[in-house]
Amino acid sequence: MANQRKVKTDVILKEFWRQNDRFADLFNAVVFQGKQVLRPEDLHEMDTDMSGIIRFRNYEESLVRTRDVVKKTAYGVGFAVLGIESQQKIHYAMPLRTMLYDAMGYLKEYQELVHSRKEERKNKAGDEFLSGMRKEDRLHPIISIVIYYGEKDWDGPTGLKDMIVEMPEEIGSIFSDYRMNLVQVRSSDGYRFHNEDVRTVFEIARELFRGDFEKIAARYKDREIKTELMTVIGKITESADLVKLAGEREATVNMCTALERLKNEGRQEGRQEGRQEGRQEGYQEKERELILAWTKEGYSTEMIARLLKRPEEFVREIQKDCEILA
Repeated sequence: MANQRKVKTDVILKEFWRQNDRFADLFNAVVFQGKQVLRPEDLHEMDTDMSGIIRFRNYEESLVRTRDVVKKTAYGVGFAVLGIESQQKIHYAMPLRTMLYDAMGYLKEYQELVHSRKEERKNKAGDEFLSGMRKEDRLHPIISIVIYYGEKDWDGPTGLKDMIVEMPEEIGSIFSDYRMNLVQVRSSDGYRFHNEDVRTVFEIARELFRGDFEKIAARYKDREIKTELMTVIGKITESADLVKLAGEREATVNMCTALERLKNEGRQEGRQEGRQEGRQEGYQEKERELILAWTKEGYSTEMIARLLKRPEEFVREIQKDCEILA
């Protein structure tokens, strides 16, 4: 288990969501408002490589794109493609990125369809020959969810329209927007998760972001949490102590022990911040003493600023405070 500390966060999250029961629960909660529409046994792993070649007459370009987790599920007489994208940081072009992933998925299916019709095309003419598709051919829907694990509120765009310059009403009314399904862990209270693992990860991570240790203790006080889940929570909240604690245990972690580690981690961070602030204050006090001494010796403000590598305004402010500036 200790090796988990060296595994990248995105790999940990991919492995977590690769489990069909968790994947299905996320989509049921987010896309289907808690209704149990997707069943784990109906989900099948798909290739995450969305790379493809875009061709327009004499123009050709390869696009390499890989998704985090992709599943396929039977839906009626066809199927739907479902994808998850994980974000630790705010991405200010995420709607465009998600749209491109989905478009590449459609392009990939289209190219596979055209390839399967290759022999038929030899005997076709007109419209079907031009596209490589039959009139009745249809692509399958792609639905994507973006999970944002950051501590800050998402302040980026949630749709393509948010990335576009302000449009006149006449243009805005006909503009084709592309909205993304965004889930923020820190504000996930409203989702109804049925899967215990998903609920545990979201709830504990959410309350850790809020610093509400009492709420976690009240619900999970004497609970044993699987080390896998503790690692995921530690990676999401960027808590080295939780990840380390999970690596020290074989199967489960007692939540009381975890909370004690977290409180200690907070105290250590507080002490480090205090030491850093103390060093900064000491440095600034030394600067004040130098400015006072050099000013008394007749050094110009410009020269003092150059010696300290500080703006002249900074030096003047301290001189004013010391009532030295004439």
